[in-house]
Amino acid sequence: MHPTLADDLHRLPALLQSARDFAAREMSGLDERRVARLDKAPAPEPLPIEGAGAEGALARFAERWSPGFSGSAGPRYLGFVTGGATPASLTGDWLTSAYDQNVSGSGGSSASALEHETLGWLRQLFGLSEAHSGAFVSGATVSNTVGLAIAREWLGERQGVSVSREGVGALGPVDVLSGSPHSSVAKALSVLGLGRDRLRPVPVLSGNREAVDVERLAAALDALDGQPAVVVANAGTVNTVDFDDLRAIASLKERYDFWLHVDAAFGGFAALSPSYAHLVEGLDAADSVCVDLHKWLNVPYDAAVQFTRRQDLQVRVFHNASPYLGLPGGDPDFLHLTPENSRRLRALPAWFSLTAYGREGHREIVERNVALARRLGKRISEEIPQVRLLAPVRLNVACFTLADEPSEERVHALAHAVAASGEAFVTPTFYGGTHALRAAFSNWRTTEEDLDRVFDAIRRSCGA
Repeated sequence: MHPTLADDLHRLPALLQSARDFAAREMSGLDERRVARLDKAPAPEPLPIEGAGAEGALARFAERWSPGFSGSAGPRYLGFVTGGATPASLTGDWLTSAYDQNVSGSGGSSASALEHETLGWLRQLFGLSEAHSGAFVSGATVSNTVGLAIAREWLGERQGVSVSREGVGALGPVDVLSGSPHSSVAKALSVLGLGRDRLRPVPVLSGNREAVDVERLAAALDALDGQPAVVVANAGTVNTVDFDDLRAIASLKERYDFWLHVDAAFGGFAALSPSYAHLVEGLDAADSVCVDLHKWLNVPYDAAVQFTRRQDLQVRVFHNASPYLGLPGGDPDFLHLTPENSRRLRALPAWFSLTAYGREGHREIVERNVALARRLGKRISEEIPQVRLLAPVRLNVACFTLADEPSEERVHALAHAVAASGEAFVTPTFYGGTHALRAAFSNWRTTEEDLDRVFDAIRRSCGA
């Protein structure tokens, strides 16, 4: 007899204990798990006709798939900007699945109220005022998309049209200005029908910088002859974690008509540290803000937030009018604020982590990660002659390349060698006309000992 759903329900406490024990073993061994797996994945198998039950499924997963999973939640995975999952956030994530709340609306559950509370905490964390309302989304790409969708509606308002009703064709060409935008901004413009080619690059500051030249931005706005535009400012660029001067950009609103969207996907967390909070001064002036939580807040994938000063326009874009859903009121349900109707209670892991460790606990993570990134940059400069830093380590990313012949092939081969060591993982990039690698520190687990292992992996991979 094959196990049935009824059998699994009857044995649920024991099954959850088995899953708990398995997860605990995996987590306790995370420091020694290969950071990246480059071997071939198992070949697909046919869909089972008769089920194996939850216990059988766990056994098959442990045998076939678990060995090939990377240590991306661990302390030496420095690719992209990838956090981990704090113990408290993991607890909240498990309970999110256990409760399985429908948080499209607020009726019948306090789950939406918990989301509002968590958004309020995050708003305080980033120095935003109560004028900014927010919602949870899946990641920075969707957060940027939501912010730019509201900006699109604002542009229509300026022209006396409703893009959400009449379509983007009623708007005409749009100018989106930015110095070093993340690739998700161009993707959002494509999704929104504004067009990737409407992203107008503005020169950045000289001296190995990625921050926009505010004077050149002012000149670009002046050239529009009063036509409303969108400015995407960056609080933490991908390659060198550079920050636009948000206050200076906001002051341009006294002369020019534009929507200010700030992509603070991971750089927004500089606000937690007195040493680095000045980097995000002026964030409160933004019309919309993107912050990713599965980066530096160290909650499980997927989780991000978006904030805006114009919730009325947000509702105009995203409201879902249906007799069984009702029309949005003065305090609209979240289904009227994002592309999703069906949505996971992403707020619960963040609530758990913020409750467990508070502002100070998360500040410590930020400051430790910054110190480690700077130490790696210093050691690379002083101890590995085969590589060189491409930019100062401004916050939590060290961007470096081969000292000689940094071709795409050779730099990518170095990244592969580091990954093949099983000790560390870094990702390739292209900065200042040079192929390079970047090591991004954002995991709560990373220690000085981990840094030593990462450094040794890079040095050995260079043949030093």
